[in-house]
Amino acid sequence: MSTGARLHQVPRRRTADFADDGADAQILAAGALCWRLHRGELEVLLIHRPRYDDWSFPKGKLDDDETLPECAVREVAEEIGLKIRLGIPLPVTRYDVVKPRRNDSAGNPRADRRRSKEVWYWAAEVKEGTPRPDAEETDEVRWVTIEAARQMLTQKGDIVPLDALERLHEEHRLRTTPFVVLRHAKAKPRSSWSRAEGERPLAATGKRQARAVERLLTAWRPRHLESSPWRRCVETVAPYVKQHRHKIKYRKSLTEKRARENPKKPQNRTHKSLEMLQPSCLCTHRPVLPLVLEELRRWVKDQTVLEALPTEDPYLAPGAVIVAQQATDRGGEIVSVEVYEPFDD
Repeated sequence: MSTGARLHQVPRRRTADFADDGADAQILAAGALCWRLHRGELEVLLIHRPRYDDWSFPKGKLDDDETLPECAVREVAEEIGLKIRLGIPLPVTRYDVVKPRRNDSAGNPRADRRRSKEVWYWAAEVKEGTPRPDAEETDEVRWVTIEAARQMLTQKGDIVPLDALERLHEEHRLRTTPFVVLRHAKAKPRSSWSRAEGERPLAATGKRQARAVERLLTAWRPRHLESSPWRRCVETVAPYVKQHRHKIKYRKSLTEKRARENPKKPQNRTHKSLEMLQPSCLCTHRPVLPLVLEELRRWVKDQTVLEALPTEDPYLAPGAVIVAQQATDRGGEIVSVEVYEPFDD
């Protein structure tokens, strides 16, 4: 097992259409339905896999210590060479995988091995690249209409996320931008820190969590970054800022001190960030989270989505994230919420 911090494989995802509360299959995989509007018509990207002689969406099994969102992004890059930003979650497909076993030493047949499998999907717009098959797992790539995709898909279970994609488009919920709320990673205990509270750094576990957070955030590629200037927040976002060379704004309004003095400050800052409708990430502290979440709730209209937002202290574990997708064609309404929490080693 890797010594790096990992994220729990128990994400919580909510849209108006469905709710996921963790992954429990023996085999986990992830993928994306890449979509575009071509001459005003919705199209989706399908791949042909010569090994199975089937048409499907780009997807694959998780690597060791990999999260589901990371896996989806990696598989699209490896199979068809595209860089994507994950959008609104789509329904999970579930089925059993049957693997025949060889006969035993006496020539008697052994029972086939049956294992449960889940494939977690997201909608995704292409941000960079032209789809090209990798010539190994994939030998053909096609942009097709939704109706053509229904006819071409080999696994009928894949129709479920496809229908969801079409419905989202019809309801103007498909085109989204992510807004990420990040609680700083695990810091050194307050009881063992005698200097200024704003200088309290991350613990060793927190530093590993920060590296795991960097890998996870890449799935949504936030480019507008805001953070409390206190050291533990700065160190949490540092790996992502360094890796992707993004600028970041440090806001005193996101500190514990300013939130105590004037609770409207962090709420106003969150509101301004949401109004921008840009891929964003806001990093702050546990005592500030209820104020940030209160503002997020004002942007949610669907009760199912609203239920995914934490309501009790501590709201998020250290290093955990909330990913809220804002529908750009619905004035920034939050149409999905996902929560990912890190391992605490």
